[in-house]
Amino acid sequence: MGEFKVHRVRFFEYMPSAIRTIAFNSCMERLALARSDGSVEIFNFADNYFQEKVVPGQDGRAIEALCWVGKRLFGAGLNGDITEYDLENLRPKYTIEAYGGPIWTMSSNSQGTLLAIGCEDGTVKLFEIMEDTIQFQRNLDRQKGRIISLFWHPSGTLIAAGMIDMIKVFDAQSGHSTHRILVNRCVGASKRKEVVVWSVIFLSDYTIISGDSAGNVQVWDGHMGTLVRTHSITKWDVLTLSVSKDESSVVAGTSEGTVVQFQFIPSTMDQQDKEWVRTKTLKNHTHDIRALAQTETAVVSGGMDTQLVVRPLMEKVERNTQEASLRKISFPHRSLVSCAKKAGMLLFQFPDHLELWRLGESDGHGKSGDTLPVKKKPEKLVHLKRKGVDHICCSALSSCGGWLAYSSVSRLQVYRLQYNNNNVTITKVAKLPKILQSAHQLCFSPDSTKLFATSSQSSVIVVSLSQSECKYVDTLKAKSGARQPIHLMFASEDGKWLATANTGCEIHVYNLHKLKLHCKVPIYSSCPTAMAISPSTSNLVMVHADQQIFEFSLATKEYTEWSRKLQKRGLHHLWTERDTPVTHVTFNSKNPAHIILHDTYMFCIIDQSLPLPDQQTLLYNQMSLRSLPERERIRRSHAFKICKTYQHLMCVNLLEDHSLVVVERPILEITSQLPPPVWQKKFST
Repeated sequence: MGEFKVHRVRFFEYMPSAIRTIAFNSCMERLALARSDGSVEIFNFADNYFQEKVVPGQDGRAIEALCWVGKRLFGAGLNGDITEYDLENLRPKYTIEAYGGPIWTMSSNSQGTLLAIGCEDGTVKLFEIMEDTIQFQRNLDRQKGRIISLFWHPSGTLIAAGMIDMIKVFDAQSGHSTHRILVNRCVGASKRKEVVVWSVIFLSDYTIISGDSAGNVQVWDGHMGTLVRTHSITKWDVLTLSVSKDESSVVAGTSEGTVVQFQFIPSTMDQQDKEWVRTKTLKNHTHDIRALAQTETAVVSGGMDTQLVVRPLMEKVERNTQEASLRKISFPHRSLVSCAKKAGMLLFQFPDHLELWRLGESDGHGKSGDTLPVKKKPEKLVHLKRKGVDHICCSALSSCGGWLAYSSVSRLQVYRLQYNNNNVTITKVAKLPKILQSAHQLCFSPDSTKLFATSSQSSVIVVSLSQSECKYVDTLKAKSGARQPIHLMFASEDGKWLATANTGCEIHVYNLHKLKLHCKVPIYSSCPTAMAISPSTSNLVMVHADQQIFEFSLATKEYTEWSRKLQKRGLHHLWTERDTPVTHVTFNSKNPAHIILHDTYMFCIIDQSLPLPDQQTLLYNQMSLRSLPERERIRRSHAFKICKTYQHLMCVNLLEDHSLVVVERPILEITSQLPPPVWQKKFST
């Protein structure tokens, strides 16, 4: 595997935001997730739960509700606006003021023609969904209290609305209320205390199911407005409900961090009468569960503890498939760390600022596993606050540490950095080319003479850098007419090649000497999550969301012999069953046969000169190999050298001096900064 001096970095204080709401699109198998900082993330559940897109947030724009209408995504929040998101350019497409105060909830009818929102002023407003926009249609009868939750009946004619102490049923055509259901007279609710109906569901058989602040899940007859059954499931709040597509299962999320499932099953042996019965209690969160969704095979939940949890329903999956495994998605599937290999510096990206750090130094020597004394501690050089209210969506640091760039959806900034002993001078580049408005991804050439910025329709803007100016050079465009945003970009060490990958699974390679498209890699069904060009062979190595690895020769425009051999033999099942994607690939210049890559829980050195492991080989056998005699160790060795010493990895990179930088963010440091959960009596406490 080789020995490296390791810079173990734990001063990147990354803190994810709480999950506010989620919406699942069963036709596209995409899950949209909104966080408390206003950002929206899109996960592809058909592609190993890969986080393929992120729409950055904005100061003061918290999202309370998300709603899919076909392939379109709408969001609304307490600022009183409705926003449609442009999922090709990763920004708000347009924003419309609803004029009803803060918006608490939003729901669309099953026909995809109307959008209903619940407002602070007590109105339910209907908006017509048109081809390119939405248009206000009408207000339903105004109520005295705020509208907290909404759900359309599948027929598209009735709407159930949850409020304080009551549920109202509206006729969407006349705009009048047809039923007024009081919930504060139910068992378990104090007469003096308000009962907040946090969530409602309106089923095809006109059953209404509600979840409230009294800890109850209640089943109502929507025809008569009468209570059928009360399930008291917690001493705290039931914050959210979700129903399966076939309406046979309802799940409830509570303030205690539990998910309770109810199923519509026969209550007697004759199979005729059915009722809603509590069947499962799932505990995968420590704090409030604010958002729930049900897929064909799993319950998806999120809340204050910032983790997205995919909990399989075992009766709906085969036990030996990946669908049967519990997923906890805690970290972004993209890098928030830029490394200046030549300068020994790191750039950390936060929503509202950037931090530039110089790594520490050690002159000590020791054996494997030793902690070396630090001669010079890491030093924070720059704390750069972003301009405007839009959050930073991407950033980059040049290899020499002399250039820094970042972009939001509204502006792109480039800075020149100069070092004089311990002093750092940072100068903003005043005049940028007008075409350089914003970018999804940024990348500097290894010699720091060019900046590459991705633009709309999978194009790349090339800018030359000099002491005095930034000059526009060219725009590289894909001939395929691709419209999906670029999420990966890599420039080769020799300055000849630039590879880009978009969320449509397309990978393009450009010749930077000729400034034109060199080739397009054959499209693979899974989205690439990391890629890099080898400095010694000019081969492009790609890792995809399904954990498959490919090597493509840029010289011959075909897959290499090693890549074909790997695909023919098949990757080890323990490798393909990993549940976090590889987010970075790099190479060891001392040994051209070595490929270094990492995900959240391990980093791996693939030695292309060694035989590939078969299915019976112990994949994670590096520590056990040390205790074997040399001849036996050589016999059992294989290409995949995996290290799990470091956990919760944000970045692993190799510096020019061949030392390894490992950026960790222990999950316990994140949970320690969360607010305290609700108090629960446990054991003898």
